[in-house]
Amino acid sequence: MNSRIIEKRIKAARRLLKKKKINCLIVTKPANVTYTTGFLGDDSWAVITGRAVYLLTDSRYTEQAQSECPHCRIIQRTGPMAEAVAKLIKKLKSVQTVTVEKSTSLADFEALKREVKPRLKSVANIIETLRSIKEASEVAAIKAAARVAAQALKKARRYIKPGITENELVGMLDFQIRKLGAVNSFETIVAFGPNASRPHHQPGNRKLKKNDTVLIDFGVRYKSYCCDLTRCFVVGKATAFYKKVYDAVRQAQTAAIKMIKPGVETRQVDAAAREVIAAYDLPVYGHGTGHGLGLEVHEEPVISAESKGKLQAGMVFTIEPGVYIPGKLGLRLEDDVLVTQKGFEILTRGSYKRVEDIVIL
Repeated sequence: MNSRIIEKRIKAARRLLKKKKINCLIVTKPANVTYTTGFLGDDSWAVITGRAVYLLTDSRYTEQAQSECPHCRIIQRTGPMAEAVAKLIKKLKSVQTVTVEKSTSLADFEALKREVKPRLKSVANIIETLRSIKEASEVAAIKAAARVAAQALKKARRYIKPGITENELVGMLDFQIRKLGAVNSFETIVAFGPNASRPHHQPGNRKLKKNDTVLIDFGVRYKSYCCDLTRCFVVGKATAFYKKVYDAVRQAQTAAIKMIKPGVETRQVDAAAREVIAAYDLPVYGHGTGHGLGLEVHEEPVISAESKGKLQAGMVFTIEPGVYIPGKLGLRLEDDVLVTQKGFEILTRGSYKRVEDIVIL
């Protein structure tokens, strides 16, 4: 990652820490470590103070850390991470208040509490708050992931034929993603027919039949950033009821997306989609309408009936309403959207507006 971008992020993090009267933050969440240091390895923590950024890792990643994090002071640990961090903090005489991310495990928190003399407390969403507003380079990376996803799906679509199993189609799609130089951002969901009524269906050996339906929910991680999309198809002929549901979900998604602009409450976006589904006299989905995307496939903001807060330019999140009828069908449409200064930009490709566009003969 660009050193100037990392430096800018650290300055922003320090401003937040100063505002909260915190002079040392222990960063334990992998995505937050990547965001603040540029490090892409595993099993490492970062320590941010007013004067320096330390990356604590072990011998497996030392060389990688030295290459990826020239602005960090690299500390190679040999013992438990909490002990290594405590040892470092004891040497930092200017540190009075130490905080650790709330996502830290209880065992690590208790170990730190035993070792660190300054008052230790947990804090939430310091780095997550910064990550919720995407820089231009992050948006470009998400767009690149979305392009890979569209290409992979286009190549895998040729295998959607009667007789293929859910597991086989998963393998075909995942293979195309790998061929294009990317990886999955989560385990691909493929659901045939009534199996799609389970939003997080686990693919199995069910074979695709003639006049069957297909739901594919997948994501791509490319250059560390994630996209997430869901597409539906019909093999043969779509029923009148399926057409009705598809039109309802498409209109619900469109209504939600049209709401997107700076200053709009997140729950208003959620409500716009649900109102359309209800107007069609169809069961309203139980999951949220969307979630943030970036270094993780689920991050801030959350778009749901319970979520609080307002949209800001630079936020990127999914819009994914659906209809689920157990034993009958499941249909979800998902795209990734950027909040711009004046409205929105859809980042994902290959979205189909009509049922006729998703029919595979």
